[in-house]
Amino acid sequence: MSVAESQNPHFERIGGAANVVRLVDAFYDHMNRLPQAAGIRAMHGPDLEGIKALFVVYLTEWLGGPKEYSARHGPPRLRMRHARFRIGPTERDAWMACMLGALDEVVPEPLLREQLGKAFLRTAEAIVNASE
Repeated sequence: MSVAESQNPHFERIGGAANVVRLVDAFYDHMNRLPQAAGIRAMHGPDLEGIKALFVVYLTEWLGGPKEYSARHGPPRLRMRHARFRIGPTERDAWMACMLGALDEVVPEPLLREQLGKAFLRTAEAIVNASE
């Protein structure tokens, strides 16, 4: 195990690969259902299977699991990869609503939910590229 992996034990704490898949499924379920997420849902194509698979691989690595995302796609460079989309505070907040709802469904441990929520917010804020 690398130093980076030992410093990010969230992958194991969340329940490994199966729960990362559950988290991604719950996230996109919220995106499909929440009225405030309609704008970010429209940024995706009608078929979510490809983006869901990519998000699973990304989150697995981000959480401290196997580093398949970087091996396949290179460094995440989230800001660059999202630059083609207008992402302001409204989009950030909609994304966070979906993720927090997914965390509530999948992660039973309150402290872990809080830690992940804060980390996801930092990540979401980092890709904001527009003001209201």
